[in-house]
Amino acid sequence: KMEEFLNLTQLKTSLKEAILLDYYTAGFWWAKEMNFSLLQLSGFMDLLNFALENLSGKRMTLGDNLKELERAMTAIGETESGERSLFDLSSFSIEQAKAIIDYLVTSLFKHYKAYEYLFHSRREEPVISNE
Repeated sequence: KMEEFLNLTQLKTSLKEAILLDYYTAGFWWAKEMNFSLLQLSGFMDLLNFALENLSGKRMTLGDNLKELERAMTAIGETESGERSLFDLSSFSIEQAKAIIDYLVTSLFKHYKAYEYLFHSRREEPVISNE
């Protein structure tokens, strides 16, 4: 189902698509194990996508991406915040927010160079022949 939702059409031949499927699927199952509500699950998946898009599309450095994540998560734990967050993350508790940050550090930020290589390095296409 995740493959269809993400519109991955070359999953069997594209390392990039396989890694993306793994990234989102692992995040989804982690959130399910955390017993997030449907609203929380949606917010968490948006946050995963936000951090990955900052890296892949906007080519943000690790430091800049962490700053954007901090801005996005400022509303967590606040009921009536004067600041507007990019996401409606107010349904998360402080403990859940800490767990989310730990998850992002472990799943994405510790491997930031590998993801940068995946999205921004030129790779030669493999040549398949009769040999």
